[in-house]
Amino acid sequence: MSDLSDRTLTEAPAPASSRHVDAGDEGYSKDLKSRHINMIAIGGAIGTGLFLGAGGRLAGAGPSLAIAYAVCGVFAFFVVRALGELVLYRPSSGAFVSYAREFMGEKGAYTAGWLYFLNWSTTTVADITAAATYAHFWSMFTDVPQWVLAFIALAVVLTANLISVKYFGEMEFWFSLVKVAALVIFLIVGIWLVATSHEIGGHTPGFSSITDNGGLFPSGVLPMLLVIQGVVFAYASVELCGVAAGETENPEKIMPKAINSIMWRVGLFYVGSVVLLALLLPYTEYSTDQSPFVTVFDKLGVPGAAGIMNLVVLTAALSSLNSGLYSTGRILRSMSLAGSAPKFTGVMNKGKVPYGGVLFTAAFGVAGVGLNAWMPGEAFEIVLNLASIGILGTWAMVMICSLFFWHRAENGLVERPSYRLPWAPYTQIVTLVFLVTVLVLMWCDGGVGRTTVMFLPAIAAALVGGWFLVRRRVAELAAGRD
Repeated sequence: MSDLSDRTLTEAPAPASSRHVDAGDEGYSKDLKSRHINMIAIGGAIGTGLFLGAGGRLAGAGPSLAIAYAVCGVFAFFVVRALGELVLYRPSSGAFVSYAREFMGEKGAYTAGWLYFLNWSTTTVADITAAATYAHFWSMFTDVPQWVLAFIALAVVLTANLISVKYFGEMEFWFSLVKVAALVIFLIVGIWLVATSHEIGGHTPGFSSITDNGGLFPSGVLPMLLVIQGVVFAYASVELCGVAAGETENPEKIMPKAINSIMWRVGLFYVGSVVLLALLLPYTEYSTDQSPFVTVFDKLGVPGAAGIMNLVVLTAALSSLNSGLYSTGRILRSMSLAGSAPKFTGVMNKGKVPYGGVLFTAAFGVAGVGLNAWMPGEAFEIVLNLASIGILGTWAMVMICSLFFWHRAENGLVERPSYRLPWAPYTQIVTLVFLVTVLVLMWCDGGVGRTTVMFLPAIAAALVGGWFLVRRRVAELAAGRD
């Protein structure tokens, strides 16, 4: 079967039976149900970036952080909507790597896959760092080194992830349910506190928390713009439901509903939560080293409330870690069977889990344990910025694939499903411009952000060098398929 990426735009439309097929899509169980996909979509929109990252960003940008979350949320929705259209066209566990292979060739798939791996391998470090930070909230863990707690978190989630996709789906369902329930409770309690002007830590909540402390932009507009790269990280998992589509029955019925619901979840949980946090306490009361939700309940003085919320945010970190190991395992298998990733990452166990790829990602988590031992104070921020590079690259590849798909549809080579990305191709172009703008903002931020951007040439060089190492095997496997 000829790869569609090798065809010219002058050819006649291909019949449905000759649609692109990836070897990496075979062998999986279709055990994820509608409730799993819906909760995975929710879990992808609620993670460590909100529960831990929002504290430091509130302290830096003030209440304007809500605007940053809203703007980034719109573009995150565009990305997942574009991916959803591709999923409805052809569900694949390789997700955007498989689509990049179809529309951009093996070089595109190779680039998309390794950028995604950069995203999740560094996010794995961020998640275990967050888990260790949360655990230190309780006195029984205070004297335990951060790197030890990070290692325990990685070991527990890795073990659970290797059993089966059904177990992953069930675990993620309950993880997400805990996160959603906690945020709903916080929103209800927060609204009640504001409505009744109930005192919190000697402060009366309300609009005075904003107006008496510098307003919406207490330090100007620039800090709000500069935190956008960190806010992008908060939405890093929205594409996860696209990967999971390859292991579910009837994705054409399940996916549109799950993806469309992401928009209102973003508005309610992210923007709504940040607005409430800004109303409850002055932005100066929040800090980088503690979840802002824990800060509120801690100052509220409700016995055990802060501990319960801390347990919830710990669950969020473990959920994100669980999702990262799951998705990279599937992406690496798709790449492995095409020759652009190590052979062992394509191996599956009896539970039909690509354990080679999962273990490969976990190995980078072990390196993160070392980072926690070496510089525990800076570990989260360093990996957060590196993960942002991977996220920006992944989102860009999704939108580029979407552009290629739209162009082929315009030329009658493929047929777009009824579930579509609105306003194409302008949506893709505007989103790509936004992603480039985020890179510029990272440079302007200085410090770790600028250092991260300076890593781009090294990342590009590694990708080019890696391609020369794998291109012969990729060509041989492609020839064998043809």
